[in-house]
Amino acid sequence: MSCMSLLMTISAIVGTKIAPSPELAGLPLALQFLLMMVFSIPASLGMGRYGRRLGFSLGGTSGFLGGLCAAYGVWTGGFPLLCVGTALIGIASAHATYYRFAAADTAPEGSRSKVISWVLAGGIISAILGPGLAQGTRDLLGAESFVAAYLAIATLQAGIVFTLQFIRIPRPPRKQAGSRSRSFWAMAGQPRFLVAVLCSMVGYGAMNLIMVSTPLAMVSHSHSFSAAATVIQLHVLGMFIPSFFTGSLIQRVGLRPILMTGAALILLCIAINFSGVGFLQFSAALVLLGLGWNFLFIGGSTLLVRSYLPEERPVAQAVNDFSTFTLVTLTAFGSNALLAAWGWQWVNLSVVPALLVILLLVAVFAGERRSGEALRA
Repeated sequence: MSCMSLLMTISAIVGTKIAPSPELAGLPLALQFLLMMVFSIPASLGMGRYGRRLGFSLGGTSGFLGGLCAAYGVWTGGFPLLCVGTALIGIASAHATYYRFAAADTAPEGSRSKVISWVLAGGIISAILGPGLAQGTRDLLGAESFVAAYLAIATLQAGIVFTLQFIRIPRPPRKQAGSRSRSFWAMAGQPRFLVAVLCSMVGYGAMNLIMVSTPLAMVSHSHSFSAAATVIQLHVLGMFIPSFFTGSLIQRVGLRPILMTGAALILLCIAINFSGVGFLQFSAALVLLGLGWNFLFIGGSTLLVRSYLPEERPVAQAVNDFSTFTLVTLTAFGSNALLAAWGWQWVNLSVVPALLVILLLVAVFAGERRSGEALRA
């Protein structure tokens, strides 16, 4: 998470400095999300077959190599090398996104929402460490070169690989010979499965579209890089501090109110972004954006783990994360282009229809007797 928040803070700015054209400034970050999407399925299936520890270790190794490659690309002004480096970091991210499921799958059924929340609460450290590393390392190897920032990513990824060697994670259970299980379409066609996937997709996609454009939008309205980094830091805190209580809230009030509140908070973020382009507006909006993402992502993940059988875990989790990061990739590719072509207000307006659809689907789904029970903690 620290690597992700660091990348989100610096990628567009670094890309603007060395990209052959301004339109390509967002390409490194977009490639990171693209490879995250592409490898989400093989990462889940591979861990289902060979175990979580090996999968997470391979992901960390890819991130380590990616950090080194990106650092060398920035040092030499090689935009293609920067893109290759961020793509390798994307492979690392594809594996790391399954930490929440690795924890949930080994937890008692009644505490899975809390477990997912507590795993994501680790992002609080990333809110401080990621943007802090971006500011503290930007001038170490050249004035505002950010070379050392990518070396910091390589160091963090190496730490992941080292730490994993001391952890034993049970392998997901395999289908027993002769056992009866549902077809893929029977699993994927469940209303609770579809709502879970859509909540994760829209929550992450809407958050990413607005967040990626925020640093450039702030710079274009005469804010400093330090101000933009502070806003991203507040945003990441908004994403992860609620994790201390989101799981408990789900158990107390149920999933439907949490999911609907998440969508409403992102809509409120958009309203604040329309109210002005001052530092306070950017800050308040991005905090609410993070909180809305937290409710939708944790709520969607919690609903997902209730929608599959144990032997269906690798496929179900792969479908969820592939779908989610497909949309995240599209928003990463399109965010800066939309900002350049249509402006900051259209970046915000473009996510409103999807959020309204989520509100409608969750309300209708929760209105059914069985689904209403599924949406309780």
